[in-house]
Amino acid sequence: MPPYAERMGIPSRAATPREADNLRLLRVRDAIDRGYAEPLDVAALAAVAHVSPSHLIRAFKAAFGETPHRYLQRRRIERAMALLRETATPVTEVAFAVGFQSLGTFSRTFSEIVGSSPTTYRRTAAPLLAPGCFTRAWTRPATGTARG
Repeated sequence: MPPYAERMGIPSRAATPREADNLRLLRVRDAIDRGYAEPLDVAALAAVAHVSPSHLIRAFKAAFGETPHRYLQRRRIERAMALLRETATPVTEVAFAVGFQSLGTFSRTFSEIVGSSPTTYRRTAAPLLAPGCFTRAWTRPATGTARG
């Protein structure tokens, strides 16, 4: 299998330090996207990038505008929104399915990011009848502070 850089369409020439850092950050973001339901912490994500946890936090925030932990929370909430909209799964089970360890933390985080409780969101959100890529784009929680 070709090296990661070649698979990502980056020429096989030696990567500059900035390109190497960006590839590390993309690996971390991919790990979060794939394993959002798993127990991930900054130390484990830093190991993916082969950097220290503090360096990962600084570099990730500079590149993506939010910390790895906040990005993980948004990914989990995004998936929870889809489950709440499209299934009748109880809110507690949704919380555990997307990687939260307690219903209280899930509800608080959901309310901060979405602006309503999970139960209210389920009651008011109708299933979207559009291709998945559009649905995810339209319903993606805002970055940064709550609701924008």
